[in-house]
Amino acid sequence: MREVFKFYGYEFRWLEVLDLLIVVFLVIQLYRLLRGSLAFNIFVGLLMIYAGFFLVRALRMPILTNILQNFINVGLIAIIIIFQPEIRKFLLVLGKKTPLSKDSFLTKLFLPDKFKSYKDEENIINEVITAVGRMMGTHTGALIVVATTYRLKFDTASSIPIDANVSAKLIESIFNKHSPLHDGALIIVGSKMLAAKVILPVSENPDLPTRVGLRHRSAVGITEHSDNLAIIVSEERGTVSYAQDGNLTQDVSLEDLKVKLYEVLIDGYA
Repeated sequence: MREVFKFYGYEFRWLEVLDLLIVVFLVIQLYRLLRGSLAFNIFVGLLMIYAGFFLVRALRMPILTNILQNFINVGLIAIIIIFQPEIRKFLLVLGKKTPLSKDSFLTKLFLPDKFKSYKDEENIINEVITAVGRMMGTHTGALIVVATTYRLKFDTASSIPIDANVSAKLIESIFNKHSPLHDGALIIVGSKMLAAKVILPVSENPDLPTRVGLRHRSAVGITEHSDNLAIIVSEERGTVSYAQDGNLTQDVSLEDLKVKLYEVLIDGYA
């Protein structure tokens, strides 16, 4: 195999082409990750600073070159601080694609379906769907976060610990308009309802519809940086929506929501 090939009279090494393709792939992934967020404008600003540095250095302007050089020297630390949420989300996406992730070929090969029992997961899905259906009928606002890991971080200072089995009646009572726990989110991890009245981070995504309220923005916010599913019942319209990976899907049917829950709680481990 030749290590060099020609293209329009220019010679390229295969490693150089591979290097370029990897860079292009990473830039595309960064664009998809930051698109529609305030961080995208910051990213463009940093690119302009780097472009300006190469320009003034080529023009031999020593003062501006030194200033921009000093800025670039600490730029890596600044980037880590500024883009901490985006970096976490990017690493989360990469982690989901590794050979050892829960939906990988190796996991499916060594943990086939016949050795698994999804009785608990199916019970959780049925209880959640039952509660959501009833709350839609009564226009009861609700925000339920179905987490896939116990490492989910949330504000424990203002939340109320529950540690109870998932129950449709208990979910309805929590979000009852006269309940002191109805504000905030309910966190479900595994087969347990861990906490209620949880304050979630609010998304700053400018692409979200202007008519969506705090519940929807909080649902998007908690899924932007963690691998969770957030379910929202609209108090005003009695409709249900869900957020995942920072994306909001509105006005879904109970059947569609059930399919999504199966995808998160069962198919994700299959």
